[in-house]
Amino acid sequence: MEKIVQLTKDLMRFRSMHSEPAEIKKCVEFIEEYLEKDAIEYWRFDHENIPSILVMPKSRITSILLMSHIDVVDAPAELFSPVEKAGKLYGRGSVDDKYAAALSLVLIKNQLKRLRSNGKGQKDLPFGVLITGDEEIGGANGAKKVLNEVKADFCIALDGGTPDRIVVKEKGVLKLRLVSSGKSAHGARPWLGENAIENLIEDYLKLRSFFQETSPDHWHRTLNFSIVQSGKSFNQVPETAEALFDIRYTETDDVDQLVSQMQSEIKGQLIVEAKEPLFHGGESPYLDLLLDISQNSKVGFEHGASDARFLSENGIKGIVWGADGEMSQHTTQEHVVIESIYEIYQILNEFIERASELKRS
Repeated sequence: MEKIVQLTKDLMRFRSMHSEPAEIKKCVEFIEEYLEKDAIEYWRFDHENIPSILVMPKSRITSILLMSHIDVVDAPAELFSPVEKAGKLYGRGSVDDKYAAALSLVLIKNQLKRLRSNGKGQKDLPFGVLITGDEEIGGANGAKKVLNEVKADFCIALDGGTPDRIVVKEKGVLKLRLVSSGKSAHGARPWLGENAIENLIEDYLKLRSFFQETSPDHWHRTLNFSIVQSGKSFNQVPETAEALFDIRYTETDDVDQLVSQMQSEIKGQLIVEAKEPLFHGGESPYLDLLLDISQNSKVGFEHGASDARFLSENGIKGIVWGADGEMSQHTTQEHVVIESIYEIYQILNEFIERASELKRS
C-alpha cells in the first residue's frame, strides 16, 4: 500500500497539464524508468505528440486491460505538491487519475514478480495496463489510437465510480456551436440595426425547449450554455454572436435528428464541433465475476464521459470503476481516500487470479 501511495505522490509532482506538454512527457518518461528497473517490457506510443504506455504480453492479446491516464486539468503550482492528511491524499491528479496509474504499475510489477518466481514471464501475464496522456482533452490520440493495437476481452477504466459503484454506462457528448447574425449600427440608434445577441438569446430559449425532460436520476439529455462571445465596442450594435453548448445525451437520443430538429426552429446556424459516443459496457462474465468478488458493489451510470467510450468501437466489454474521491475531481480540494485505493487493489488482485481460471474454463 505504501508503494502505491508513494508512487502516486511521485506522479502527482509532474505538472502534466496540456498547457505544459513537456511535463506530460517527463511523467511518461518517469513511468518508463520505473518499468525498466524491473525489466518489464512495454510499448511507447506517440500520436500527435501525445504519449501512451502499454504493458502486455508480446502478442498484445489479453483477457483484462486496466486503463488510466496521467494528464490533468490546469491547476495552481501548490496543487502539485501532494499532501497526505486524515487518511486522504490531496492534490491535482490524486484521484483523477494518477492513483490509478500507480496502482496499475504496482499491480503488474507484483504479478510479474510472482510469475518469474514460478519460472514464467511476461508472456504469461493475465492482464495488461494502458496509461494514456490525453484523456482530459478527449482521448483522440491516446486511448482511441492505442486500443486499435490490442485485443482484450474486458477493460476496467480506473477513472470513475467508487469501490461500491461500478459504472456500466456514461452519456455521450455533443459540442454544439450556435452562430447568430444581425446588423451593425451605432449604439445610440439601435433601431437602425439588428442585435445579434438578442437573436442568439431568442434562439437559445428555443433550443432549451428540447431539454425539458426531468427525472430524479437525470438520465436524460441535458444542455449547458457554456461560452458566449459577441460585441467589439460598448456603443455598437453587435452584428454577430456565438455560443457554445455542452450537450450530454443517452442511448434513447438520435443526435443527428435532434440537431436537425433544433436547426429547423431557430434563425441562427448550428455547427457540430464534436460528437463523442456514449459508453455502454455490455454484459460480460468478467463483470459477473467482479460483482461476485466485490459483493458490496452495485452497477450504475455516470453523467460525465471518459475514455471508456472508445471500448465499444473496438469490440471490448468494460466498466468504469475506481477509488473514492468524494466527487472532488477538478477542484482545488481534489483528493482520494487512501483506504479505498487499498480496497480496489485487493479486489483487482483476486479478480485477476480468478479471471485466469474463468478464461481456461
